[in-house]
Amino acid sequence: MADPIHPVVEVPQEKSSKMLEDTPIAEDAVFGEITEEGPNYRDVGWIGTLALMMKTQFGLGVLAVPGVLDTLGLIPGVICICAVATIITWSNYVVGTFKLNHPEVYGIDDAGSLMFGRIGREFFGVAVCIYWIFASGSGLLSTSIGLNAVSAHGTCTAVFVAVAAIASFALASVRTLGKMKWIAWIGSVCVFVAVMIVTIAVGLQSRPSAAPKEGPWASDYKLAGNPSFTSAISAVSSLVYAYAGTPGFFPIAAEMRDPSLYTRPLLICQGAITAIYITVGTVIYYYCGSYVASPALGSAGVLIKKVSYGIALPGLVVSTIVVLHFAGKYIFVRILRGSRHLSANTPTHWITWLGCTFAVTISSYLIASGIPIFSDLVSLIGALLGTLMAIQPMGCMWLYDNWRSGKDQPTVKWSLLVIWNVYIVVIGSFLMVAGTYGAVVNIIASSKAASGNSAWSCADNSNS
Repeated sequence: MADPIHPVVEVPQEKSSKMLEDTPIAEDAVFGEITEEGPNYRDVGWIGTLALMMKTQFGLGVLAVPGVLDTLGLIPGVICICAVATIITWSNYVVGTFKLNHPEVYGIDDAGSLMFGRIGREFFGVAVCIYWIFASGSGLLSTSIGLNAVSAHGTCTAVFVAVAAIASFALASVRTLGKMKWIAWIGSVCVFVAVMIVTIAVGLQSRPSAAPKEGPWASDYKLAGNPSFTSAISAVSSLVYAYAGTPGFFPIAAEMRDPSLYTRPLLICQGAITAIYITVGTVIYYYCGSYVASPALGSAGVLIKKVSYGIALPGLVVSTIVVLHFAGKYIFVRILRGSRHLSANTPTHWITWLGCTFAVTISSYLIASGIPIFSDLVSLIGALLGTLMAIQPMGCMWLYDNWRSGKDQPTVKWSLLVIWNVYIVVIGSFLMVAGTYGAVVNIIASSKAASGNSAWSCADNSNS
């Protein structure tokens, strides 16, 4: 017998299924209601987070480290690696705490809006877009170098860049980071194996490939170098750029199932990256000295270069995919935020999402193919925007969250952290200005030198 107070209501099967589909999986401050009807943007566990962090930070930037040690010397170089690692690790840690304190934050532009208003939002929004587009352009160019190395320049380099762009666009258009964590693991492992092959090979060979072929030879590594200011600051800027995946940690934290676990994968990632940078950089530089190739995959000869690039190619592609995804997702969220289309499988959702990833891919392709002195321009963007994206804002973010709560009754811990974060802002600003100066000097020097580089060139861009 039916309860007269709570009568049984027959729900049609179709309506019941529809209600089940629309039941929110989660209510998110950024993505709104996440339901079965659309993509689950909150589906990354801490192990998947570790994979995404590792791939964001760890690429062939590690192969610039031996050259940095050659410029600075072994001991100052290792000290600089540890110093940069400490600063960037703190910056990345602040990203996680800021996200917990402000769940509505998705990207660095949201943090800029909280701290500096509309001007901060637009400034950091434009800066992070430019940074990611140039980073993905660098990834496309690195992939073309790998294809040239493996195929012995099998076709026009412009074709390789186009192939890399098409493949990267297709895979970067996967909508959630939760579905990209496995390719992030594959990419990280591929790059690590390739780097270790070169590291072992240089220790087993009699001399690096660029060294004189005849007569006795011994490594001319230096414990301490004597570089010019421009060379030294450019070397330090290269280290900052090798760690400057920090803007990507915002969307990674935003798509975690439990952002309170953010610090665990962060510390594992930063510790592993730093250990790899020091180990690989020290071993390759110790055995090769000033004859280390750039990038260092060519230091052990043509055969090892082909093998290592062949293994590293998936990692190079994945690096580009992740960066393209970050850039496309930022624009996508900015356009559709606050509407139901952000987390629902509507035509507007799909057109906007694919339009964003396509636009970023085309922009990156044009930059990678059309700028003759691309490497110097990337150095300029890295120096100008790498520090701006990875150091100064995080010092400001900590001060924003903690200044008012501690100034009335300051403790020793609070005072030390204030000093530390002010130092972060100051040192980041110095590195940005000085690194930009060094990059501009290098661009001027490159423009004066005779060069075969040209836009959309077919020339082989892998080192010999």
